[in-house]
Amino acid sequence: MTENTQQSNHSAPELPTQYTPADVEGPLYERWVERGYFEADEKSDKPPYTVVIPPPNVTGSLHLGHAFEHTLIDALTRRKRMQGYETLWQPGMDHAGIATQNVVERELAKEGVSRHDLGREAFVERVWQWKNESGGQISGQMRRLGDGVAWSRERFTMDEGLTKAVQTIFKRLYDDELIYRAERIINWCPRCLTAISDIEVEYQDDDGELVSIRYGEGDTSIVVATTRAETMLGDTAVAVHPEDERYAHLVGTEIELPLTGRRIPVVADEHVDPEFGTGAVKVTPAHDPNDFEIGRRHDLPNLAVLDERGVITAHGPFQGLDRFEARSAIVGALRAEGRIVAEKRPYTHSVGHCSRCKTTIEPRLSMQWWVKVGPLAKAAGDAVRDGKVAIHPKEMESRYFGWVDNLHDWCISRQLWWGHRIPVWYGPNGEVVCVGPDDEAPTGEGWTQDTDVLDTWFSSGLWPFSTLGWPEQTPSVEKFYPNSVLVTGYDILFFWVARMMMFGLYAMDGTPPFHTIALHGMVRDQFGKKMSKSFGNAVNPLDWMDSYGSDAVRFTLARGANPGVDVPIGEDWVQGSRNFANKIWNATRFALMNGATVEGELPPAEELSATDRWILSRLNSVVAEVDAYYDDYQFAKLSDTLFHFAWDEVFDWYVELSKTTFMAGGPAAEASRRVLGEVLDVTLRLLHPIVPFVTETLWTTLTGGESVVIADWPKAVAVAGADAPGGFRDAAAEREIETVQQVVTEVRRFRSDQGLQPGQKVPARLELSGTALAAHEAAMRSLLRLQPAGDDFSATASLPVAGATVALDLSGAIDVEAERKRLTKDLGAAEKEKAQATAKLGNEAFLAKAPEKVVDKIRGRLEAAEADIVRITAQLAALPKG
Repeated sequence: MTENTQQSNHSAPELPTQYTPADVEGPLYERWVERGYFEADEKSDKPPYTVVIPPPNVTGSLHLGHAFEHTLIDALTRRKRMQGYETLWQPGMDHAGIATQNVVERELAKEGVSRHDLGREAFVERVWQWKNESGGQISGQMRRLGDGVAWSRERFTMDEGLTKAVQTIFKRLYDDELIYRAERIINWCPRCLTAISDIEVEYQDDDGELVSIRYGEGDTSIVVATTRAETMLGDTAVAVHPEDERYAHLVGTEIELPLTGRRIPVVADEHVDPEFGTGAVKVTPAHDPNDFEIGRRHDLPNLAVLDERGVITAHGPFQGLDRFEARSAIVGALRAEGRIVAEKRPYTHSVGHCSRCKTTIEPRLSMQWWVKVGPLAKAAGDAVRDGKVAIHPKEMESRYFGWVDNLHDWCISRQLWWGHRIPVWYGPNGEVVCVGPDDEAPTGEGWTQDTDVLDTWFSSGLWPFSTLGWPEQTPSVEKFYPNSVLVTGYDILFFWVARMMMFGLYAMDGTPPFHTIALHGMVRDQFGKKMSKSFGNAVNPLDWMDSYGSDAVRFTLARGANPGVDVPIGEDWVQGSRNFANKIWNATRFALMNGATVEGELPPAEELSATDRWILSRLNSVVAEVDAYYDDYQFAKLSDTLFHFAWDEVFDWYVELSKTTFMAGGPAAEASRRVLGEVLDVTLRLLHPIVPFVTETLWTTLTGGESVVIADWPKAVAVAGADAPGGFRDAAAEREIETVQQVVTEVRRFRSDQGLQPGQKVPARLELSGTALAAHEAAMRSLLRLQPAGDDFSATASLPVAGATVALDLSGAIDVEAERKRLTKDLGAAEKEKAQATAKLGNEAFLAKAPEKVVDKIRGRLEAAEADIVRITAQLAALPKG
């Protein structure tokens, strides 16, 4: 019993006959929030435990990925709170630059206006209006799920404090020459009209075309292949490998570029793969990242031929055409000149698309702001190598190192109006001034601020410390930084985690933002497919919550959460978790009706039955297992352990074995009632972080305590007279009850094989001499529906199990002849199946031609048939003779 458990002297507290989540969850959550259970006090003397929420987009709503991640974080923080830590789960939202701007622009379009009609300042005001009125829908949905976040501390990446943090670190990086402005190739969306990050590019296989084009004439010609023929207008070289003898005579010469009247050089570059295609590649430095690097190495000009909307700008017949229109027109013109050597359609290849609007991304040379990541990325890598930060599971470390050790400079500018505007001003005479949050911006004629905003990942990279009040050295920073653990998906290990590591180490004087990075997989459907609206398999978790309750959704997600591994989930699994919640409810209700209590100390060991000692011993084993799994972020294993202990051992075995004790009454019954109360108390507290709602209702009813949210986390249960390190253990009692389970299971299997109904009573004689089972005879008879043997008892079957013998009289229980006919027919079918499978496996010609999968399937059929023959033969032998 926990210290804050104060059960009143009420007898048999009552629960409704059925558990209805919709009636319980909302009121319970609001009560938790009102009582401040989830708030964190930076002045507390308790040790801190901090987790920041991966900030959802202000435009977003709760999807299964959120529900999965939030379930894991909530489980960790609820447990730590119960363990006595000052626990902060920091909430907040991301301003989601592109997504939010697109939402508001669509709203404006309905009114027949654009953002340009409003102007920048008025448009930003309109976005804030939308955010205040319609944004943040996900916050209410998080409450539905039961997220135990500190709502009073909720932050937004565009709020005043976080804006100051962004300006502060930009200024510091700029002054340290770690931020610069330069022309580079970026991912460009011609629809959103902005650069976008790598994570905002979605790759998919598209059907396009591969066209081989002859550049030059005669012996000096070279054939190149491309999927983007329109970019040839911007070619400034052809590249070959320096050791490719086929083209050695051409390196250093110039060849004609078709349709343009220009001549371009042939250059030798190690980047070219001589085994791929013709071994020669066209080089378009202004429209391809690899070509840009070749161009830098060979000092080639950058010739841009597409504008920001993907329209051809090169002078000539194709000027003004959309890039896809130009592609067809250029191929047609090349074909007319006899320049096309080969064409392949369709040619399926991977193409990047904007994750927001699905437009095909255009690599584009553009003047942008960049972070020089070299020293920052090295520090981020060293923090893991030196053991300052642990990545879990450990095998994910190689992916992390593969990213941070090869990180390219990061493009941080976006051509948007919604976001943190770059704090740089340009003067009339070419001056460039970076302004910090406490600096005065330049004024006067000719001074203008940079029009771009910062990449959303720039501000979210500060999340572990900006949310605590940095750049001020606030009490919250002192108490809760560094964070204890970051729980996030492996899919953003590179994009978000690496940026937080770089910024945290840089801004916080070498202190990493968290001690541990716990990575989880992605939620997929029951067939392992990625969930997507386009696939028709996307699920709204709120629908499942409405149907089955939030606890059922949470338990299903946690039970599938193996570290770093994707999580398949289907509705039938959620139904199973709902059944588990109902099982917990019904078993606790039964226990309360039969006097289960947490009042007083547990009886000493000598006053406990073997059944009581067994369940207490098993309880302590489970407490230790669950703690170990939590410390290793093994949510699936700890959930499975709790499921089987609660359902199988407590509800299906201990409760059932104790029923006869309760019915008999007396001191043994009183002892078992106290043990049952203890077991339920501890089990409900162990389950609470995963299934908070049903456990809160049951635990407070059972114990009379204020709330399981603030109850003590379970420790090993001690029993007077049998104290031991790690709590009470009784291996002898465990072996004894395992024997009981073995007997009951074997007899149940025999009854099923004989076609007996589960509730059908059968006369039986139990011979238990020489075993420890005598004390359990009444319980076993109750579980097995076995009546005492009468004067006319005649054993028709005898089952030797675990040193005992169970003799049964089935003569009046089944129609023996009908059963013998049925079994004989089944035996004939099994023997026929065996003969067919044996014949196929003995056919050498068949084995030589059949696929291995087919052969394995037939082997499986043979094994199943042989097992059926053994089983049915035994059932026939056990039937009464007659």
